[in-house]
Amino acid sequence: MTTGTAEFSTRLDQTAEDTEALLAKLLSDATVSDEIVRPKRLIEAMRYSSLGGGKRLRPFLVVESAAVFGVPREAGLMAGAALECIHCYSLIHDDLPAMDDDDFRRGQPSNHKVFGDATAILAGDALLTLAFAWIAQAGADAGRPADFLRATAALARGGGMEGMVRGQARDLGEPAPATLPGLELLHAEKTAALFRAALEIGACAGGAGPAATGALARFGECYGVAFQHADDLDDADHPSHAAAARRRLGELVEEGIRRVREALGDRARRLEAFARELHRRSHGAAA
Repeated sequence: MTTGTAEFSTRLDQTAEDTEALLAKLLSDATVSDEIVRPKRLIEAMRYSSLGGGKRLRPFLVVESAAVFGVPREAGLMAGAALECIHCYSLIHDDLPAMDDDDFRRGQPSNHKVFGDATAILAGDALLTLAFAWIAQAGADAGRPADFLRATAALARGGGMEGMVRGQARDLGEPAPATLPGLELLHAEKTAALFRAALEIGACAGGAGPAATGALARFGECYGVAFQHADDLDDADHPSHAAAARRRLGELVEEGIRRVREALGDRARRLEAFARELHRRSHGAAA
């Protein structure tokens, strides 16, 4: 393992650990106030799908991009936890019988198999709405409400009808893409929209201008599509596009790196290392 890879892994693991601890704290089943107590079954369902799983790549990208612009780590983590709420809610709803109808998630029974469809739907709804409360709180705590208002808009775009939800609808309502551009459109909406949002949230929270924010957003989109190509290659999904997807994965990584280098110079070093690690791992898996 190279020094750069070791440093990247250490930072990723630390952010995942910090995000896990923050989510556990925020999703505690403790009393909200003297008068209001969270319904136990609902909070159990929310915790079930939010804790103990995943590498927390999206929060990591929020923290890393926010750090480029001097946002305190605590605020970056809170904003990253907000984005992770969106991701976790989407997985709960995606597994429902009316959607992809999956009984397992990360080797464990899906939320609806444990808590029932109704509670699973409510747990997803609760995580979705909590995300906006948490990112607002992050802005208040950081003393940057105007910047975090822009970040909130980026969160809504990435998770809503302009991003992930539109991708979900496309995936459910249309046949499998017959062309690589069609596949990449699906990946850009369903998967990459939240990666793009992660970079936009960090940039907006830090008060970045339009050029830097746009470059980071494009980096996130390139990374997200490349990430899904790598996942498809690992799972042998969309086999007719495999050769082209493997080539495109490298092209997308290089485009994303070029965009942030042009906008940020040496400050893009850590994001560049993150993208190259995806490329390295995907080549290792394909070898």
